[in-house]
Order: sequence, then structure tokens, then C-alpha cells
Amino acid sequence: MPTLILVRHGRSTANTAGLLAGWTAGVALDERGAEQAAALPRRLDGLPITEIVTSPLQRCRETVQPLLDAQPDLTAHTDERIGECHYGDWSGRKLSELKDEPLMEVVQAHPSAAAFPGGESMRAMQTRAAEAVREWNARVERDHGADAVYLMCSHGDIIKSLVADALGLHLDLFQRISVEPCSVTAIRYTRLRPFLVRLGDTGDFASLAPREEPPGDDAPVGGDAGAP
Repeated sequence: MPTLILVRHGRSTANTAGLLAGWTAGVALDERGAEQAAALPRRLDGLPITEIVTSPLQRCRETVQPLLDAQPDLTAHTDERIGECHYGDWSGRKLSELKDEPLMEVVQAHPSAAAFPGGESMRAMQTRAAEAVREWNARVERDHGADAVYLMCSHGDIIKSLVADALGLHLDLFQRISVEPCSVTAIRYTRLRPFLVRLGDTGDFASLAPREEPPGDDAPVGGDAGAP
């Protein structure tokens, strides 16, 4: 079965503003995010990418555009099932305000039981994304062969949930996974099991250096902004 390259969108204006973007319209890449996206063709050079699938949200479409410019024979397929979690009433709010919401403790410690007011549950988010991957695996294998490589550009919580699914981890453990903006995660699927062969690879170790304000114990909902 194919190898899936998962790319989280580049750093966005919501990331730097500390907002939980969700499906809020008009959230674009910031200057650094645009630079990250521009570097993707070089980072992925040599990979015979056969298909590109993207979340419909602007920040993901902007992230894959340099790849499409570099490989004009490719087109981007949009799949809403790999779009961001529907955070409902939480969308557009500051993460600093949300940390005091009682639901945040559930999101952190028991995400399989978390459902966002006016939005969806994290369990439903993972289910739709995993179903999308399985359908695309079959389609890519049918059209390009069992050794094909294809790329999906999605969001932090989506990618983390797909990694958990590939590893056979319960969703309640997915907050232990971290994927930075424009990081590359690769999963090779086989008939018997998936293999996680890359996780959150940016080629940049700056985010491992101590920060002036050390990260807290909670996992950033939607994914963090990466290295400062």
C-alpha cells in the first residue's frame, strides 16, 4: 500500500496571535509560514509524489501552492474530511482564555470524551480523517501502484490523530504527540500494519532549545506555533 506524507500547514496568523482558528475564514500563512511553504519543494525533492490532497482551509492551500508550482503536472484535491476539527463556539477565541474552560481538562486528559460546544467531538474528527486516508490509500494504489507516495496537507490535531491511529494508540494518548508547523510526518501502509517512518520532521532543531517561557504541561489545541 502507499506511503502517506502528512504535512501540517505552515505557521499561520492565528498561530502567532494565539487563536484557535478552527474553520474561521481568512486565516492565512504569516511571513514565516510562507517561507516554510516555499522551502517544501526542496525538502521533498526526490520524492515521486503522485497526488496532493489538501484541507480546504486557506492556510493549507497556501502551503501546498509552492509544490504545485514546482510540479505543474500535479493538481491538488480538496477533501473536507482532513479539514481542521470543528471547534464550534471555541473557534476564533484566544487559547489563553480557553485554558480555564472546564472542557479543556477533558480535551487534555480524556479527548475521546471531548465534544466542542456547537462543533464536533474529537472522536468524530479522528474517524473522518482516518476514513479519508483509507479511501485515498485505495485510490492511490489503484491509480499509481502499491509503492506510490502521496501527500496530504492538514492540521495539527488531524495529523496527531492519524499518527495515533497508525500506531494503534487510543485517542486519549494523542496529546502526547507533537507536530510543528510545516513539519513532515510519513506513514507507510502495508497489508498487515502501518509503519510510522517520520514524525514531525522540520529539519530544524531550534524548537528543542530552552525558551524564555517554557511550554506548559498542556498540549496546544490545534497545534503550537513552533520555534519562536
